[in-house]
Amino acid sequence: MVLRDELVRVCAEWMSVEQIKDYCPNGLQVEGKVEIRKLGTSVTASMAAIEAAIEWGADALLVHHGYFWRNEAAPIVGAKAQRIRRLMQADMSLFAYHLPLDMHAEFGNNAELAKLWNLIDDGSDATRVWRSGTLDFTLPIDGFIERIRRTLRREPLVIAAGPQQVKRVAWCSGGAQGYFAQAIEQGIDAFITGEVSEQCYHQAIEAGVHFIAAGHHATERYGVQALGDKLAKAYALEHRYIELANPV
Repeated sequence: MVLRDELVRVCAEWMSVEQIKDYCPNGLQVEGKVEIRKLGTSVTASMAAIEAAIEWGADALLVHHGYFWRNEAAPIVGAKAQRIRRLMQADMSLFAYHLPLDMHAEFGNNAELAKLWNLIDDGSDATRVWRSGTLDFTLPIDGFIERIRRTLRREPLVIAAGPQQVKRVAWCSGGAQGYFAQAIEQGIDAFITGEVSEQCYHQAIEAGVHFIAAGHHATERYGVQALGDKLAKAYALEHRYIELANPV
């Protein structure tokens, strides 16, 4: 068992929350019961995730995508009101960690993707959201794409514009296509993120770098699971990850 406020404190400490500039609040977003014995985790605090956590009997739900984003309308109405009302009816806390969970070197989304794909992080610029490094050994691009396809269990969108053999890569979970130009400057063979924008095609072709969009949801499944497992071990909690189908 862990007290709600202790979970807030330890997560803030583990992920250096106060040192990371984000565009949403990280930590406790909706206050529920004081004692937490069963912790649910999921990528997004959707109604489906909330209902699944309630059905399981969770005392708290920890997600990557919570509420109260910058430039989001302030009134609590519509779908946001329904979600928050349901959490409060169940007396279930909602914790959300966005960039701190992407960036954490041990259990962040990018660190978990590195483990999944056998990537060796070069350790450069720990304040940077996206990561760069090398594959464990040089692979044909088709072999690397198959590794991504197999581990994420989905078909990635691939702009095959780079070399046939791939060694140096950059990667970032979620919607990080805006970092593609910066990553190209590092001399990479391939860039992997969750989403793609129109201009990425031209950037890839002109730079001679592969661009792989592997899915926003699919690339952000792993941080919440790793954090949930770590909390469960530290405080003898029951932990359940709630996976919801999302093609995006």
